[in-house]
Amino acid sequence: MEHWYVVQSQPRAEAKALHHLIRQGYDAYLPRYLKRRRHARKVDVVATPLFPRYLFVRFDVNAVRWRAIRSTVGVTHLVCQGDLPTPAPDGIVEGIRAREDELGFVSMARDVPFRKGEMVRICDGALADQLGLFECVTDEERVILLLDVLGRQIRVTLPLDSIAAYA
Repeated sequence: MEHWYVVQSQPRAEAKALHHLIRQGYDAYLPRYLKRRRHARKVDVVATPLFPRYLFVRFDVNAVRWRAIRSTVGVTHLVCQGDLPTPAPDGIVEGIRAREDELGFVSMARDVPFRKGEMVRICDGALADQLGLFECVTDEERVILLLDVLGRQIRVTLPLDSIAAYA
């Protein structure tokens, strides 16, 4: 019976390992998501592995020469327990694939009930009970708010769970 197994790749060689596993006829999967990256005063979006250095490969231990996976270009090793590969929990790969968008990237965004420019209240921390304007959500589950402090708008970054809708 076929199961999904976890393969560890060499550093930053996930795509190379995926390519060579597929070329050898294995059913392999590398979950990726779109990450915003700031570099040299530019913000761009790059495809990044969901689990750095790890990908999945599907096979039947009793029917396939799975030991060849360990010598595949880009692969460090196959995650094993004892002498046999350890299967990933049932449904884990299917659950990840269910969260993919139309381009094949895993959606990492949480549903945020706020729109840009909406008034929100800070619930906890040093700025508790302050009101601000919601601006956006970052990749790290943090929000950016604009607070009116001494007649100037100041940009503040807070955890998403620390704000609530202003009633």
